[in-house]
Amino acid sequence: MNIISCIKQIPDTETQIKIDSSGKGIQTADIKWVMNPYDEFGVEEALRIKEKKGGKVTVIGVGPQRVVESLRTALAMGADEAIHVDDPAAEGGDALATARVLAAALKAVPFDLIFCGQRAVDDDNAQVGAALAELLQIPLLSVITKVEISEDTSKVKVQRPVEGATWVFETPLPALITAQKGLNEPRYASLPGIMKAKKKPMAVKKLGDLGLSSDQVGEAGSKIKIRVLTPPPERQAGKMVEGETIQDKGAALVKLLREEAKII
Repeated sequence: MNIISCIKQIPDTETQIKIDSSGKGIQTADIKWVMNPYDEFGVEEALRIKEKKGGKVTVIGVGPQRVVESLRTALAMGADEAIHVDDPAAEGGDALATARVLAAALKAVPFDLIFCGQRAVDDDNAQVGAALAELLQIPLLSVITKVEISEDTSKVKVQRPVEGATWVFETPLPALITAQKGLNEPRYASLPGIMKAKKKPMAVKKLGDLGLSSDQVGEAGSKIKIRVLTPPPERQAGKMVEGETIQDKGAALVKLLREEAKII
């Protein structure tokens, strides 16, 4: 099987995010960048399928030179090769613009199955996978926690959790799956894997190689425009409820909830 895993590089969730001087983006200096956690589930599942069914796993990412680090991480986990779309004109795009880049890059790559994270934890948009499936005209199976490939590798059966139940879907391949937490536990890259990753092939593509123009992708090709970013309001300090006894504290709490919070 030929399996594609799409990855996005995001700021580490422990990084302190600050808005830049333009008011439309974040300060990127001194940020630690990592692979989107939901994309890690996709890489791991692709590797598990390859180990059971054979084939090849290709990882693809769009972004500046720093994205190579996350692609190498996926290669160290066990992926066979990588595609890096590195073109300044492709940066800053919304979900649809990003999907256009991925779709153009994958048209020349044989695939049976594509994995994306169900969302990226930076912009929380959850639209790239759906847009990519539409552009490639293949079935979309979203927010999936279990994947089963048929014996003849012609179909895939998946499970999607919903409130109080589990949906089961089956579709012929090729298809695109967006990975949800619970699908698996991503492996760590081993030292031998890290050493091997340095020698694995990584194709670098520009928009011209993909037949795309700068007005189709990136900020210029995006339907969603960021007007301004604002930080969330600072949380007010907590208030201690005073009282000599539990009864006194309970009465004081009820009074605060009624007169200040106005929730009872």
